[in-house]
Amino acid sequence: MTFGEDASRVRTGNAPRAMASLRNLAIGALRLAGRDNIAEGLRHHARDMTRPLATLGLT
Repeated sequence: MTFGEDASRVRTGNAPRAMASLRNLAIGALRLAGRDNIAEGLRHHARDMTRPLATLGLT
């Protein structure tokens, strides 16, 4: 439960599907970057705002 899905208040319309897609994108990007532990990868990328962009190839 790394992303806190149970506490999410997104429940109507297309928002739940969009949030699931974003979570899957984050997990997939971390796996492609060689991370086995998703929670550790998220903490690592949260420390510096340029890391997620670099992982996605946007910088």
